[in-house]
Amino acid sequence: MTALPSVAPPVVSHARVLGIAVPMIFAHVTTPLLGIVSATAIGRQGDATLLAAVALGAVIIDVIFWAFVFLRMGTIGLTAQALGARDETERRAVIARALLLGFAIGLAMIALQRPIVTGMLTLMGPSPEVSAAADTYVSLRLWSAPATFVNYAILGWLIGQARTVTGLVLQIVINVANMALTVLLVSRFGYGVAGAAAANAIAEIGGALAGFVVVLKLLGGRFAVSWQTVLDRTKIIRTIAINRDIMIRTAALVGSFAFFTRQGAVGGDTVLAANAILMNLVGVVAFFLDGFATSAEQLGGQAVGARHEASFRRAVLLSGIWAIAFGTAASLVFFGFGGGAIDLISTSEAVRAEARRYLPYAALTPFTGVMAFLFDGVFIGATWSAAMRNCMVAAFATFIAAWWLLKGYGNDGLWIAFLILQAVRGLYQAAVLPGLMRATFRS
Repeated sequence: MTALPSVAPPVVSHARVLGIAVPMIFAHVTTPLLGIVSATAIGRQGDATLLAAVALGAVIIDVIFWAFVFLRMGTIGLTAQALGARDETERRAVIARALLLGFAIGLAMIALQRPIVTGMLTLMGPSPEVSAAADTYVSLRLWSAPATFVNYAILGWLIGQARTVTGLVLQIVINVANMALTVLLVSRFGYGVAGAAAANAIAEIGGALAGFVVVLKLLGGRFAVSWQTVLDRTKIIRTIAINRDIMIRTAALVGSFAFFTRQGAVGGDTVLAANAILMNLVGVVAFFLDGFATSAEQLGGQAVGARHEASFRRAVLLSGIWAIAFGTAASLVFFGFGGGAIDLISTSEAVRAEARRYLPYAALTPFTGVMAFLFDGVFIGATWSAAMRNCMVAAFATFIAAWWLLKGYGNDGLWIAFLILQAVRGLYQAAVLPGLMRATFRS
Protein backbone atom coordinates (compact mmCIF):
# COMPACT_ATOMS: atom_id res chain seq x y z
CA MET A 1 0.00 0.00 0.00
CA THR A 2 2.82 2.38 -0.83
CA ALA A 3 1.29 4.25 -3.74
CA LEU A 4 -1.84 4.71 -5.78
CA PRO A 5 -1.72 4.57 -9.59
CA SER A 6 -0.44 7.69 -11.31
CA VAL A 7 -3.21 10.05 -12.38
CA ALA A 8 -3.50 13.40 -14.15
CA PRO A 9 -2.49 16.58 -12.30
CA PRO A 10 -5.15 18.05 -10.01
CA VAL A 11 -7.92 19.93 -11.80
CA VAL A 12 -8.15 23.54 -10.60
CA SER A 13 -11.30 25.51 -11.36
CA HIS A 14 -13.57 28.12 -9.83
CA ALA A 15 -15.97 25.33 -8.89
CA ARG A 16 -13.25 23.38 -7.06
CA VAL A 17 -11.99 26.48 -5.27
CA LEU A 18 -15.50 27.28 -4.06
CA GLY A 19 -16.22 23.62 -3.30
CA ILE A 20 -13.33 23.60 -0.84
CA ALA A 21 -13.62 27.17 0.43
CA VAL A 22 -17.35 27.51 1.10
CA PRO A 23 -17.69 24.57 3.52
CA MET A 24 -14.60 25.76 5.40
CA ILE A 25 -15.99 29.30 5.56
CA PHE A 26 -19.04 27.98 7.37
CA ALA A 27 -16.84 25.79 9.56
CA HIS A 28 -14.41 28.58 10.42
CA VAL A 29 -16.97 31.32 10.92
CA THR A 30 -18.58 29.45 13.81
CA THR A 31 -15.29 29.65 15.73
CA PRO A 32 -15.20 33.44 16.30
CA LEU A 33 -18.95 33.27 16.85
CA LEU A 34 -18.05 31.40 20.03
CA GLY A 35 -16.19 34.46 21.20
CA ILE A 36 -19.18 36.63 20.36
CA VAL A 37 -21.59 34.32 22.21
CA SER A 38 -19.31 34.25 25.26
CA ALA A 39 -18.81 38.02 25.12
CA THR A 40 -22.56 38.57 24.77
CA ALA A 41 -23.50 36.18 27.58
CA ILE A 42 -21.03 37.88 29.92
CA GLY A 43 -21.33 41.39 28.43
CA ARG A 44 -25.08 41.62 28.87
CA GLN A 45 -24.57 41.39 32.60
CA GLY A 46 -23.29 44.96 32.29
CA ASP A 47 -19.96 44.38 34.05
CA ALA A 48 -17.02 45.55 31.92
CA THR A 49 -14.60 43.77 34.27
CA LEU A 50 -16.08 40.33 33.56
CA LEU A 51 -16.22 41.02 29.83
CA ALA A 52 -12.59 42.11 29.88
CA ALA A 53 -11.67 38.95 31.82
CA VAL A 54 -13.27 36.64 29.26
CA ALA A 55 -11.68 38.61 26.42
CA LEU A 56 -8.26 38.47 28.07
CA GLY A 57 -8.64 34.79 28.94
CA ALA A 58 -9.62 33.97 25.37
CA VAL A 59 -6.56 35.80 24.04
CA ILE A 60 -4.30 33.93 26.45
CA ILE A 61 -5.80 30.61 25.34
CA ASP A 62 -5.30 31.66 21.71
CA VAL A 63 -1.67 32.48 22.45
CA ILE A 64 -1.15 29.08 24.09
CA PHE A 65 -3.20 26.89 21.75
CA TRP A 66 -2.38 28.64 18.48
CA ALA A 67 1.31 28.26 19.19
CA PHE A 68 0.64 24.62 18.30
CA VAL A 69 -1.58 25.22 15.29
CA PHE A 70 1.22 23.65 13.25
CA LEU A 71 -0.57 20.41 14.08
CA ARG A 72 -3.27 21.53 11.64
CA MET A 73 -1.17 23.53 9.19
CA GLY A 74 1.67 21.04 8.81
CA THR A 75 -0.78 18.17 8.50
CA ILE A 76 -2.64 19.94 5.68
CA GLY A 77 0.46 20.37 3.55
CA LEU A 78 1.88 16.91 4.17
CA THR A 79 -1.48 15.21 3.53
CA ALA A 80 -2.18 17.18 0.35
CA GLN A 81 1.26 16.38 -1.01
CA ALA A 82 0.88 12.67 -0.17
CA LEU A 83 -2.45 12.75 -2.00
CA GLY A 84 -0.91 14.50 -5.01
CA ALA A 85 1.93 11.95 -5.09
CA ARG A 86 -0.58 9.08 -4.69
CA ASP A 87 1.24 7.76 -1.61
CA GLU A 88 -1.46 5.98 0.44
CA THR A 89 0.93 4.74 3.11
CA GLU A 90 2.13 8.26 3.84
CA ARG A 91 -1.43 9.57 3.89
CA ARG A 92 -2.14 7.19 6.78
CA ALA A 93 1.18 7.80 8.51
CA VAL A 94 0.69 11.59 8.51
CA ILE A 95 -2.47 11.42 10.65
CA ALA A 96 -0.94 8.83 12.99
CA ARG A 97 2.08 11.08 13.64
CA ALA A 98 -0.09 14.17 14.10
CA LEU A 99 -2.45 12.48 16.58
CA LEU A 100 0.40 11.13 18.70
CA LEU A 101 2.18 14.49 18.73
CA GLY A 102 -0.97 16.45 19.50
CA PHE A 103 -2.04 14.28 22.41
CA ALA A 104 1.46 14.34 23.94
CA ILE A 105 1.69 18.14 23.72
CA GLY A 106 -1.77 18.45 25.26
CA LEU A 107 -0.77 16.37 28.26
CA ALA A 108 2.30 18.58 28.72
CA MET A 109 0.05 21.66 28.76
CA ILE A 110 -1.99 20.17 31.59
CA ALA A 111 1.15 19.32 33.57
CA LEU A 112 2.46 22.88 33.15
CA GLN A 113 -0.91 24.52 33.72
CA ARG A 114 -0.09 26.60 36.82
CA PRO A 115 3.16 28.24 35.67
CA ILE A 116 1.63 28.90 32.23
CA VAL A 117 -1.40 30.72 33.68
CA THR A 118 0.63 32.70 36.18
CA GLY A 119 3.23 33.70 33.60
CA MET A 120 0.72 34.79 30.97
CA LEU A 121 -1.31 36.91 33.41
CA THR A 122 1.86 38.54 34.70
CA LEU A 123 2.87 39.32 31.12
CA MET A 124 -0.54 40.81 30.25
CA GLY A 125 -0.71 42.95 33.40
CA PRO A 126 -4.49 43.38 33.81
CA SER A 127 -6.19 44.87 36.85
CA PRO A 128 -6.47 42.54 39.90
CA GLU A 129 -10.20 42.02 39.35
CA VAL A 130 -9.75 41.06 35.70
CA SER A 131 -6.74 38.88 36.54
CA ALA A 132 -8.64 36.78 39.09
CA ALA A 133 -11.52 36.02 36.71
CA ALA A 134 -9.20 35.39 33.75
CA ASP A 135 -7.20 32.92 35.87
CA THR A 136 -10.34 30.84 36.36
CA TYR A 137 -11.15 30.92 32.65
CA VAL A 138 -7.69 29.93 31.41
CA SER A 139 -7.15 27.20 34.03
CA LEU A 140 -10.38 25.45 33.06
CA ARG A 141 -9.74 25.77 29.33
CA LEU A 142 -6.30 24.16 29.59
CA TRP A 143 -7.85 20.85 30.65
CA SER A 144 -9.10 20.47 27.09
CA ALA A 145 -5.63 20.90 25.52
CA PRO A 146 -5.18 17.23 24.42
CA ALA A 147 -8.62 17.26 22.78
CA THR A 148 -7.99 20.63 21.11
CA PHE A 149 -4.69 19.50 19.60
CA VAL A 150 -6.23 16.21 18.42
CA ASN A 151 -8.93 18.28 16.72
CA TYR A 152 -6.23 20.38 15.00
CA ALA A 153 -4.64 17.23 13.59
CA ILE A 154 -7.91 15.71 12.42
CA LEU A 155 -9.12 18.90 10.74
CA GLY A 156 -5.76 19.33 8.99
CA TRP A 157 -5.88 15.78 7.67
CA LEU A 158 -9.42 16.24 6.38
CA ILE A 159 -8.60 19.56 4.70
CA GLY A 160 -5.49 18.06 3.11
CA GLN A 161 -7.75 15.57 1.32
CA ALA A 162 -10.34 18.21 0.36
CA ARG A 163 -12.85 16.57 2.70
CA THR A 164 -14.01 19.99 3.76
CA VAL A 165 -17.65 19.02 4.15
CA THR A 166 -16.67 16.43 6.75
CA GLY A 167 -14.49 19.03 8.46
CA LEU A 168 -17.42 21.46 8.33
CA VAL A 169 -19.74 19.01 10.07
CA LEU A 170 -17.22 18.30 12.84
CA GLN A 171 -16.49 21.99 13.43
CA ILE A 172 -20.16 22.89 13.50
CA VAL A 173 -20.89 20.10 15.97
CA ILE A 174 -18.09 21.34 18.25
CA ASN A 175 -18.95 25.00 17.98
CA VAL A 176 -22.73 24.73 18.18
CA ALA A 177 -22.38 22.50 21.25
CA ASN A 178 -19.98 25.09 22.67
CA MET A 179 -22.39 27.97 22.09
CA ALA A 180 -25.35 26.04 23.50
CA LEU A 181 -23.40 25.07 26.60
CA THR A 182 -22.21 28.67 27.04
CA VAL A 183 -25.76 29.99 27.00
CA LEU A 184 -26.88 27.21 29.35
CA LEU A 185 -24.04 27.50 31.87
CA VAL A 186 -23.64 31.30 31.82
CA SER A 187 -27.06 32.75 31.10
CA ARG A 188 -29.28 30.01 32.54
CA PHE A 189 -27.31 28.69 35.52
CA GLY A 190 -25.19 31.77 36.21
CA TYR A 191 -21.76 30.13 36.34
CA GLY A 192 -20.21 33.22 34.74
CA VAL A 193 -16.61 33.04 33.56
CA ALA A 194 -16.21 29.46 34.78
CA GLY A 195 -19.28 28.41 32.79
CA ALA A 196 -17.93 29.97 29.59
CA ALA A 197 -14.62 28.13 30.02
CA ALA A 198 -16.24 24.79 30.89
CA ALA A 199 -18.48 25.01 27.82
CA ASN A 200 -15.43 25.35 25.57
CA ALA A 201 -13.61 22.45 27.22
CA ILE A 202 -16.55 20.02 27.12
CA ALA A 203 -17.25 20.78 23.45
CA GLU A 204 -13.60 20.24 22.44
CA ILE A 205 -13.42 16.88 24.21
CA GLY A 206 -16.65 15.70 22.60
CA GLY A 207 -15.43 16.89 19.22
CA ALA A 208 -12.14 15.00 19.53
CA LEU A 209 -13.95 11.75 20.26
CA ALA A 210 -16.27 12.24 17.30
CA GLY A 211 -13.36 13.19 15.04
CA PHE A 212 -11.38 10.08 15.95
CA VAL A 213 -14.35 7.93 14.99
CA VAL A 214 -14.51 9.73 11.62
CA VAL A 215 -10.79 9.13 11.01
CA LEU A 216 -11.13 5.42 11.71
CA LYS A 217 -14.12 5.17 9.39
CA LEU A 218 -12.23 6.89 6.56
CA LEU A 219 -9.30 4.51 7.09
CA GLY A 220 -11.50 1.43 6.92
CA GLY A 221 -11.50 0.81 10.66
CA ARG A 222 -7.73 0.68 11.18
CA PHE A 223 -4.63 2.74 10.45
CA ALA A 224 -2.97 -0.19 8.59
CA VAL A 225 0.48 1.38 8.79
CA SER A 226 3.45 0.05 10.74
CA TRP A 227 5.09 1.83 13.67
CA GLN A 228 8.33 1.69 11.67
CA THR A 229 6.68 3.79 8.95
CA VAL A 230 5.03 6.19 11.39
CA LEU A 231 8.32 6.75 13.19
CA ASP A 232 10.48 6.82 10.04
CA ARG A 233 13.48 9.00 10.89
CA THR A 234 13.52 11.01 7.67
CA LYS A 235 9.80 11.71 7.82
CA ILE A 236 9.97 12.62 11.51
CA ILE A 237 12.84 15.06 10.90
CA ARG A 238 10.92 16.71 8.04
CA THR A 239 7.76 16.90 10.15
CA ILE A 240 9.66 18.43 13.07
CA ALA A 241 11.36 20.98 10.81
CA ILE A 242 8.05 22.05 9.25
CA ASN A 243 6.29 22.17 12.60
CA ARG A 244 9.16 24.13 14.19
CA ASP A 245 9.01 26.79 11.50
CA ILE A 246 5.22 27.03 11.66
CA MET A 247 5.38 27.23 15.45
CA ILE A 248 7.81 30.16 15.30
CA ARG A 249 5.64 31.84 12.67
CA THR A 250 2.51 31.30 14.73
CA ALA A 251 4.22 32.49 17.91
CA ALA A 252 5.07 35.75 16.13
CA LEU A 253 1.52 36.09 14.79
CA VAL A 254 -0.20 35.29 18.08
CA GLY A 255 2.38 37.42 19.85
CA SER A 256 1.25 40.38 17.79
CA PHE A 257 -2.35 39.82 18.92
CA ALA A 258 -1.19 39.42 22.52
CA PHE A 259 0.81 42.64 22.24
CA PHE A 260 -2.26 44.37 20.80
CA THR A 261 -4.34 43.14 23.75
CA ARG A 262 -1.64 44.10 26.26
CA GLN A 263 -1.50 47.66 24.95
CA GLY A 264 -5.30 47.83 25.07
CA ALA A 265 -5.19 46.72 28.71
CA VAL A 266 -2.81 49.60 29.46
CA GLY A 267 -5.60 51.94 28.33
CA GLY A 268 -7.96 50.55 30.95
CA ASP A 269 -10.76 47.97 31.15
CA THR A 270 -13.11 49.94 28.87
CA VAL A 271 -10.55 50.14 26.04
CA LEU A 272 -9.67 46.48 26.56
CA ALA A 273 -13.33 45.45 26.33
CA ALA A 274 -13.95 47.67 23.27
CA ASN A 275 -10.93 46.28 21.43
CA ALA A 276 -12.04 42.74 22.33
CA ILE A 277 -15.47 43.30 20.76
CA LEU A 278 -13.92 44.65 17.58
CA MET A 279 -11.40 41.82 17.37
CA ASN A 280 -14.20 39.28 17.75
CA LEU A 281 -15.94 40.91 14.79
CA VAL A 282 -12.65 40.94 12.86
CA GLY A 283 -12.37 37.23 13.61
CA VAL A 284 -15.73 36.49 12.03
CA VAL A 285 -14.73 38.27 8.82
CA ALA A 286 -11.21 36.82 8.81
CA PHE A 287 -12.50 33.29 8.82
CA PHE A 288 -14.35 33.99 5.58
CA LEU A 289 -10.99 34.77 4.02
CA ASP A 290 -9.46 31.69 5.60
CA GLY A 291 -11.79 29.55 3.51
CA PHE A 292 -9.99 30.65 0.37
CA ALA A 293 -6.64 30.14 2.06
CA THR A 294 -7.84 26.57 2.62
CA SER A 295 -8.49 26.09 -1.11
CA ALA A 296 -4.97 27.36 -1.83
CA GLU A 297 -3.56 24.96 0.79
CA GLN A 298 -5.27 21.89 -0.58
CA LEU A 299 -5.06 22.52 -4.33
CA GLY A 300 -1.57 24.02 -4.11
CA GLY A 301 -0.34 21.14 -1.96
CA GLN A 302 -1.68 18.58 -4.42
CA ALA A 303 0.02 20.40 -7.29
CA VAL A 304 3.34 20.37 -5.44
CA GLY A 305 2.95 16.65 -4.72
CA ALA A 306 2.21 16.04 -8.40
CA ARG A 307 5.06 18.39 -9.45
CA HIS A 308 2.71 20.37 -11.73
CA GLU A 309 3.51 24.09 -11.82
CA ALA A 310 0.61 25.15 -14.05
CA SER A 311 -1.94 23.72 -11.62
CA PHE A 312 -0.17 25.45 -8.74
CA ARG A 313 -0.25 28.83 -10.47
CA ARG A 314 -3.93 28.43 -11.27
CA ALA A 315 -4.75 27.46 -7.67
CA VAL A 316 -3.06 30.65 -6.42
CA LEU A 317 -4.75 32.83 -9.06
CA LEU A 318 -8.31 31.57 -8.61
CA SER A 319 -8.12 31.46 -4.82
CA GLY A 320 -6.72 35.00 -4.90
CA ILE A 321 -9.52 36.35 -7.09
CA TRP A 322 -12.18 35.06 -4.72
CA ALA A 323 -10.28 36.11 -1.58
CA ILE A 324 -9.86 39.71 -2.79
CA ALA A 325 -13.53 39.92 -3.77
CA PHE A 326 -14.67 38.65 -0.38
CA GLY A 327 -12.17 40.79 1.53
CA THR A 328 -13.39 43.95 -0.16
CA ALA A 329 -17.05 43.07 0.37
CA ALA A 330 -16.39 42.17 4.00
CA SER A 331 -14.87 45.58 4.71
CA LEU A 332 -17.92 47.29 3.23
CA VAL A 333 -20.28 45.16 5.33
CA PHE A 334 -18.18 45.87 8.41
CA PHE A 335 -18.51 49.62 7.86
CA GLY A 336 -22.26 49.33 7.39
CA PHE A 337 -23.28 46.94 10.15
CA GLY A 338 -20.47 47.02 12.71
CA GLY A 339 -22.22 49.53 14.95
CA GLY A 340 -25.29 47.34 15.36
CA ALA A 341 -23.13 44.33 16.22
CA ILE A 342 -21.33 46.35 18.89
CA ASP A 343 -24.67 47.31 20.50
CA LEU A 344 -25.79 43.69 20.46
CA ILE A 345 -22.68 42.42 22.21
CA SER A 346 -22.43 44.96 25.03
CA THR A 347 -24.97 46.91 27.08
CA SER A 348 -22.30 49.19 28.56
CA GLU A 349 -22.63 52.64 26.98
CA ALA A 350 -18.98 53.42 27.71
CA VAL A 351 -17.80 50.25 25.96
CA ARG A 352 -20.17 50.84 23.02
CA ALA A 353 -18.92 54.39 22.52
CA GLU A 354 -15.27 53.30 22.70
CA ALA A 355 -15.79 50.45 20.23
CA ARG A 356 -17.60 52.69 17.74
CA ARG A 357 -14.74 55.14 17.87
CA TYR A 358 -12.29 52.53 16.57
CA LEU A 359 -14.71 50.70 14.26
CA PRO A 360 -13.30 52.23 11.02
CA TYR A 361 -9.88 50.72 11.75
CA ALA A 362 -11.35 47.28 12.40
CA ALA A 363 -13.44 47.50 9.23
CA LEU A 364 -10.30 47.93 7.12
CA THR A 365 -8.63 44.75 8.38
CA PRO A 366 -10.26 42.34 5.86
CA PHE A 367 -9.09 44.51 2.95
CA THR A 368 -5.55 45.08 4.23
CA GLY A 369 -5.07 41.46 5.33
CA VAL A 370 -6.51 39.55 2.39
CA MET A 371 -3.16 38.75 0.75
CA ALA A 372 -1.67 37.57 4.04
CA PHE A 373 -4.46 35.01 4.39
CA LEU A 374 -4.08 33.85 0.80
CA PHE A 375 -0.32 33.45 0.89
CA ASP A 376 -0.41 31.71 4.26
CA GLY A 377 -2.52 29.06 2.55
CA VAL A 378 -0.18 28.87 -0.43
CA PHE A 379 2.92 28.50 1.75
CA ILE A 380 1.31 25.92 4.04
CA GLY A 381 0.17 23.74 1.15
CA ALA A 382 3.62 23.88 -0.45
CA THR A 383 5.28 23.33 2.98
CA TRP A 384 7.42 26.44 2.48
CA SER A 385 7.50 26.74 6.25
CA ALA A 386 10.90 28.41 6.62
CA ALA A 387 9.97 31.23 4.24
CA MET A 388 6.61 31.73 5.93
CA ARG A 389 8.39 31.89 9.29
CA ASN A 390 10.86 34.50 8.08
CA CYS A 391 8.15 36.69 6.53
CA MET A 392 6.06 36.63 9.71
CA VAL A 393 9.01 37.47 11.94
CA ALA A 394 9.83 40.42 9.66
CA ALA A 395 6.18 41.53 9.74
CA PHE A 396 6.11 41.32 13.54
CA ALA A 397 9.22 43.51 13.76
CA THR A 398 7.56 45.98 11.39
CA PHE A 399 4.45 45.99 13.60
CA ILE A 400 6.44 46.75 16.76
CA ALA A 401 8.38 49.50 14.97
CA ALA A 402 5.15 51.04 13.66
CA TRP A 403 3.56 50.93 17.13
CA TRP A 404 6.62 52.58 18.68
CA LEU A 405 6.50 55.39 16.12
CA LEU A 406 2.75 55.84 16.64
CA LYS A 407 2.44 55.19 20.38
CA GLY A 408 1.86 58.86 21.04
CA TYR A 409 -1.52 58.43 19.34
CA GLY A 410 -2.73 55.91 21.91
CA ASN A 411 -5.25 53.30 20.79
CA ASP A 412 -5.50 54.96 17.35
CA GLY A 413 -1.80 54.37 16.83
CA LEU A 414 -2.17 50.79 18.01
CA TRP A 415 -4.89 50.08 15.43
CA ILE A 416 -2.91 51.74 12.63
CA ALA A 417 0.12 49.60 13.50
CA PHE A 418 -2.12 46.53 13.38
CA LEU A 419 -3.32 47.45 9.89
CA ILE A 420 0.30 47.85 8.80
CA LEU A 421 1.05 44.38 10.19
CA GLN A 422 -1.76 42.85 8.12
CA ALA A 423 -0.58 44.54 4.94
CA VAL A 424 3.15 43.79 5.18
CA ARG A 425 2.57 40.10 5.92
CA GLY A 426 1.16 39.66 2.43
CA LEU A 427 3.69 41.97 0.79
CA TYR A 428 6.70 40.12 2.23
CA GLN A 429 5.31 36.75 1.11
CA ALA A 430 4.54 38.05 -2.38
CA ALA A 431 8.15 39.21 -2.68
CA VAL A 432 9.64 35.76 -2.04
CA LEU A 433 7.01 33.70 -3.92
CA PRO A 434 8.69 33.69 -7.38
CA GLY A 435 11.98 32.36 -6.04
CA LEU A 436 10.22 29.61 -4.06
CA MET A 437 8.31 28.50 -7.13
CA ARG A 438 11.49 28.27 -9.20
CA ALA A 439 13.19 26.18 -6.51
CA THR A 440 10.20 23.84 -6.15
CA PHE A 441 9.20 23.18 -9.74
CA ARG A 442 12.37 23.78 -11.77
CA SER A 443 15.14 22.38 -9.62
